[in-house]
Amino acid sequence: MPIVSVDSSTPDPAAIARAAAILRSGGLVAFPTETVYGLGAHALDAAAVQRIFDAKGRPSYNPLIVHVADESEARALAAEWPERASAVTGAFWPGPLTIIVRKRDVVPDLVTAGLDSVALRVPAHPVALALLRAAKIPVAAPSANRSTELSPTNARHVARSLGDRADLVLDAGDTAVGIESTVLDLRGARAVILRPGVIGARELRPFVGELATPNEMHGDVPRASPGMLDRHYAPRATIVLFSPSDLSGVAAELQRLRAAGRRVGAMVISVEVPGAEPQVRMPADPIQYAKRLYATLHALDDIGCDAVFVQRVPDEEAWLALRDRLERASRSA
Repeated sequence: MPIVSVDSSTPDPAAIARAAAILRSGGLVAFPTETVYGLGAHALDAAAVQRIFDAKGRPSYNPLIVHVADESEARALAAEWPERASAVTGAFWPGPLTIIVRKRDVVPDLVTAGLDSVALRVPAHPVALALLRAAKIPVAAPSANRSTELSPTNARHVARSLGDRADLVLDAGDTAVGIESTVLDLRGARAVILRPGVIGARELRPFVGELATPNEMHGDVPRASPGMLDRHYAPRATIVLFSPSDLSGVAAELQRLRAAGRRVGAMVISVEVPGAEPQVRMPADPIQYAKRLYATLHALDDIGCDAVFVQRVPDEEAWLALRDRLERASRSA
């Protein structure tokens, strides 16, 4: 697939115009956001959106986020716009926050898993915003990788996962946030976080009040939000989560794997896993950990790790998004 390098803060207008033309004509463009790289298509063109599902191998019950340039464009796709929607978007847009509201009929059912809701976001990345403004269309864009795999935080990850399935990749280097946006459902009497992200409940409560608890969903039931599949964000290596108190059991399992010829790595915060190689020490700050999470797992895949022992992150609200990603990545297919 063609990969075009662009400056992350002042992207070349010609490259942006080329990508915008591809989107308007029904093609697929992978582009950076502040969270991860997205695989974009014209959100109101059902045939173009189907190309996303085909390229990713994504099930139809897993909806897409629609990216727009500003709140007015988001309102144009919404059948209802609650007062609290303007409150949170005024505080966090552009940024890593997606809101779910009732949709207008102009949004294809394929985008929304057949539900009457739509997920909307204004990304903060200069390249993404330039592309949206140049294309002058809403852009449906999940992460630019095969379904359930690790999300991409740079163009190399996109190319490795998708091959030639995109018509163009805009390469602006590594993303800044490193994990996907928070998804906040505003349809009910109480708002609910369906996918945790770096914007958490503590930041959102002043704008939406107390939050409801999301319902767990399994099987092929349509989801209101992406990121709710049982297994997701998974590297090729098997992820084994452990607590420091489990180290003796970890050592025995690691020895068994190595005896079977498996390469075993580790991602730790405060302990060491004897015998694991390589052993990556991760930041003790959740924001910095998020920036490095997917890039680290990609790197461990690249060197051929068959299993990675990952120290569980703290059981605190600030770490919720990272616990979510690691738990889903560790589940068996």
